[in-house]
Amino acid sequence: MRETVEVPWFSSPDDVAARLSATGYLTDPATATTAYLAGALEKPLLVEGPAGVGKTELAKAVARATGADLVRLQCYEGLDEARALYEWNYKKQLLRIQASQGHDTSWAETHDDIFTDEFLLTRPLLTAIRRDEPTVLLIDEVDKTDVEVEGLLLEVLSDFQVTIPELGTVTAVRRPFVVLTSNASRELSEALKRRCLYLHLDYPDAEREREIVLSQVPELEALVAEQLVATVGRLRDLELKKAPSIAESVDWARTLVALEIRELDDKAVDDTLGVVLKHASDQERAVRELRLRK
Repeated sequence: MRETVEVPWFSSPDDVAARLSATGYLTDPATATTAYLAGALEKPLLVEGPAGVGKTELAKAVARATGADLVRLQCYEGLDEARALYEWNYKKQLLRIQASQGHDTSWAETHDDIFTDEFLLTRPLLTAIRRDEPTVLLIDEVDKTDVEVEGLLLEVLSDFQVTIPELGTVTAVRRPFVVLTSNASRELSEALKRRCLYLHLDYPDAEREREIVLSQVPELEALVAEQLVATVGRLRDLELKKAPSIAESVDWARTLVALEIRELDDKAVDDTLGVVLKHASDQERAVRELRLRK
């Protein structure tokens, strides 16, 4: 049987920057270096920062750039092992038990029969562990889970293995590229952090954001791009419920192109503000602070 030779995720930080850029994701040196090390060292990457700075998109870009499949665990309050790891198909097991009644079958034989792969429902963590193909595992918004869920992650992220009492320990044949994202709504445990490389992403500076916007919306005029980025920067300086994300900057750019707006004056901002600010109170503050209406 021919042995499969694993290809490294990336050959260098420069390779990361070039390949992610080709997918439309622009990186800075710190991001490129940390992403390279996550693949080279086979260590999970914890990415923290405010909402909308590209944390989730980084995992998606790695998957696109490497041709890997993306397996995503969306975290939320109340997430448990059954939704994150695995559960048994109880209905199917019950049907098998009922079908075996009347036959000369011992309970031990029936038990062994119903706790097999046929009855196992794999969830994102176990799915990523069991895959032979290149896989990017995205554990998104891990700070939204209960603290107890971190204990579940420790075994997976320490040894890339999962223990199923009825089946034994399942160890990854090929370690996935793991990205955990956090909006820092709560402090994560030191035990979890120790198992990860760390990257903090913040809103880009004006020049980088202009590059991002123009890479995504090349038909936007350069002057309008500069005005848009400057206005988004001013909005982020306000005390808003939700500051504009990079994705919303891009959406705004597409809106301006669609409306054939060639100058982002006060009227244009006022008319399209709902694209970037999604709370009425934020819009009112922006109008007041930026003095859009006379």
